[in-house]
Amino acid sequence: MSATAPLIMLSSSPSALSRFLEHSKRLFVITGAGCSTESGIPAYRDATGEWARKQPVTWQAFSADPFMRKRYWARSMVGWRAFGRAQPNAAHVALAKLERQGRLAGLVTQNVDGLHQSAGHQAVVDLHGRLDTVVCLDCDVRVLRSHHQRRMEDTNPDWIDLAAARAPDGDAELESDEFDRFHVPPCRHCGGTLKPDVVFFGESVPGERVKTALNWLEGADAMLIVGSSLMVYSGFRYARHAAELGIPIAALNLGKTRADPLLSLKVEAPCGATLTACVTP
Repeated sequence: MSATAPLIMLSSSPSALSRFLEHSKRLFVITGAGCSTESGIPAYRDATGEWARKQPVTWQAFSADPFMRKRYWARSMVGWRAFGRAQPNAAHVALAKLERQGRLAGLVTQNVDGLHQSAGHQAVVDLHGRLDTVVCLDCDVRVLRSHHQRRMEDTNPDWIDLAAARAPDGDAELESDEFDRFHVPPCRHCGGTLKPDVVFFGESVPGERVKTALNWLEGADAMLIVGSSLMVYSGFRYARHAAELGIPIAALNLGKTRADPLLSLKVEAPCGATLTACVTP
């Protein structure tokens, strides 16, 4: 299959995806925000692949501007209450079942919620990192987000009970004239600047993650996109590489994907119920 191959089949039927999966013995899976929306975590993009919300903070803004760090951590502290309680949904459970059946070459997720692992999945590349870990930009030490959360709540008690709507990746729809007074605890080891251990927009995905994912893909006989528009190149590169290798690609996604011209099958249906129907016990 070439990188310009036309879309072969558009379907809303789980049976079409079931047939695709039945022909695969070593499936490479990449998941995105649509895989976790049924767990209560909002997505960044709408069905057309456009931003549904304001673009998240960039690495350049976070690293250069103390005010932006205060704003980020204040919103994240409020948003973590819901994000930290999120549980795997039927899509995560079905994909973990495929792994236990020995049918996966590997799974790559663009999400930072850790829900695949919570569902029992073992071989996962967290392409953009994990929000449940915090890293120091000065000494590179890593600590659990739960520890950092307690420190932020202890030093900012007036912010604990603020109400705000959920936003993607543990953020909260919160604006304030008082972000300047929010205190972000420094690293306990060196006094340095703490950052969630995730890849911000404007950062590069660590090379070892890219290499592991490509190795899995090159050992696969099919690729499945679950709940992702693949508008970000860090995810789209795998669909493009699969097409170059002649590996058939299916997408389970509500709306447009950047990989649409490369697909053998596209199913526009909810991820959880569809995967549950497709994965045999």
